[in-house]
Amino acid sequence: MVAEASEILCDQSSSICSLSIDLLSITDSAVSCATTIKTTLVESSTKFTPSIRSGSHTDIGPRKSNEDEHIRIDDLSNQLGLLYRWPLPSSFYAVFDGHGGSEAASYLKEHAMKLFFIDSDVPQTSDIDDFFLGALENSHCKAFLLADKALADECSISEYCGTTALTALILGKHLLIANAGDCRAVLCRKGVAMQMSQDHRPIYLEEKARVEALGGFIDDLGYLNGELAVTRALGDWYMKSPTGPLTAEPDVTQTVLTEDDEFLIIGCDGIWDVMSNQEAVGIVRRQLRLHDDPNRCARELVNRALRLDPNDNLTAIVVCFSSASGREVTRQRPRRCSNLTEEARERLQNLLEGN
Repeated sequence: MVAEASEILCDQSSSICSLSIDLLSITDSAVSCATTIKTTLVESSTKFTPSIRSGSHTDIGPRKSNEDEHIRIDDLSNQLGLLYRWPLPSSFYAVFDGHGGSEAASYLKEHAMKLFFIDSDVPQTSDIDDFFLGALENSHCKAFLLADKALADECSISEYCGTTALTALILGKHLLIANAGDCRAVLCRKGVAMQMSQDHRPIYLEEKARVEALGGFIDDLGYLNGELAVTRALGDWYMKSPTGPLTAEPDVTQTVLTEDDEFLIIGCDGIWDVMSNQEAVGIVRRQLRLHDDPNRCARELVNRALRLDPNDNLTAIVVCFSSASGREVTRQRPRRCSNLTEEARERLQNLLEGN
């Protein structure tokens, strides 16, 4: 079951419920978010510009319904039209992993362009410099908080419904990841898996300390206030207050892509619960050598995860940084009989390839 990229540019305004939030607090939080941004800068050829192509796949897994949503836009200018005023090509990807129903995740997908690019004061420029990149980070933080407020104001969405969110914005060779929850982005750099986002789960000491400082607690099973398996999410307004431990404020990571960067994997926690970052990179890398098709890579990644007894929906996006013509496709050799299981064969292949 494949979910296509969002093609909706929504101009509708949300209904206003009795719950209201001070917009000034959203602006203040967005600015403060910049102080927690983790930036990774690497040496890069100034001439390098990635050639973007992507694929995606989602599966219901063992659940009764699929609460995941995702967005895959290789050409952002085509979506934004006259609103797009950046000097470089850009792309946008997102995974929303819903809980308590699919309404929150579906709402964010439907209104993504409005929330993340129209209402969030995205900076416009003719030069990509440090000042612009800082403003872009702040606007993305603001977008998460605005999206959180929109869920509160939307009367059709229960206060017990929420979603995690991870977005990836590529502008020229600049990659910006924003994350609230336990979806994950993993970059393949020369065959090595580089985790680009931090999982926001109660078991992690940094998040546990933040929660306890705000008066929250983690129960013996690792749930926030005995309720949620994540410490950051959009929606879930029954757990939020001005000083509550659950927040929609994202961590933001900025990276300069180089010729060494092969592809990016964005996946919900259903993927990462059953395989490591390096295992996922090994699967996608081998599939690219065989077929050079990011859609087939995403499908194989999800199918491989399905064999590992997951307990959640599964969604993966694969974003390649080189054109199809720039890769040499490896011809598959005839298979020989073997008593190895598929999983054992996969691990052996990873060892042989140094992954």
